[in-house]
Amino acid sequence: MNKALLLTELNFKAIRSSGAGGQHVNKVSSKVVLSFAVLESKGLNEEEKALILKNLVTKLSTSKTLSLSCDESRSQHRNKEMVINRFFETLKKALFVPKARKKTKPTKSSNRKRLESKKKHAFKKSARKRLDDY
Repeated sequence: MNKALLLTELNFKAIRSSGAGGQHVNKVSSKVVLSFAVLESKGLNEEEKALILKNLVTKLSTSKTLSLSCDESRSQHRNKEMVINRFFETLKKALFVPKARKKTKPTKSSNRKRLESKKKHAFKKSARKRLDDY
């Protein structure tokens, strides 16, 4: 993943933020929407693209475009910084590959302890029986 190249491939659009805010919100476009075309990216190799398409399937549009937005701040520049950070965090999580689990067998002592506890439990239950049942 080439971060410098990815930054050049990002498309930004500033729009008006929703919600309360009085006169300021009506005349300032502070919300920033980031869009990133995954398939046309030159900053990602084919394996990374496949991982992103697989792991971010719910966040991608039908044209395989990732869209993120931020309107937390009143400043357009601060919102742009926050959405870029969120974009790289999202990519980092999508590209994470968990380690494969190694199968292990239970140890002899753990097996012995398990069987002993089963015997104790069975004895406890059998001791509860009434003797006149026989």
